[in-house]
Amino acid sequence: MTEPSLPIQHYYHDDFSWCYGCGTNNASGHHFETRWDGEETVTEYLPRPEHTAIPGFVYGGLLASLVDCHSTGSAALALYRQEGHEPGDGAPVPRCVTASLHVEYLKPTPMGVRLQVRGRIEEISVKKAVVVSQVAAGEQVVATARVVAVRAPQTMTG
Repeated sequence: MTEPSLPIQHYYHDDFSWCYGCGTNNASGHHFETRWDGEETVTEYLPRPEHTAIPGFVYGGLLASLVDCHSTGSAALALYRQEGHEPGDGAPVPRCVTASLHVEYLKPTPMGVRLQVRGRIEEISVKKAVVVSQVAAGEQVVATARVVAVRAPQTMTG
């Protein structure tokens, strides 16, 4: 079995490391981290008390944010791999933004349980990737998602 790769967010250029969800430079953010796990991508997160919707359950917006950053990170990983690179090899990492985000909430998400998003690349081209994911709280799938992520436009990259 191969060792999990390092999170792609650690390799984003500093100008693209401010996202509230996954930015390493955002002291107030969630600091979501996405990495390869075999042919799937994975992001894990333990919700904090401020993510409560009603006592005992996670606010659905956190799940959307988690899926959003997981998917843009997954797209960056896939585009990077398509270009012949892996995290840490020194080549500039592509930065992606969300073009479409669709989340299906299947069950209430309990607090106090580590969330895990597992994704796979459904489609990839030079400029975009379609990522399909499942969010699990422990062994229970609580949401599914489909995200279209595209390379950040030149106007965002300077």
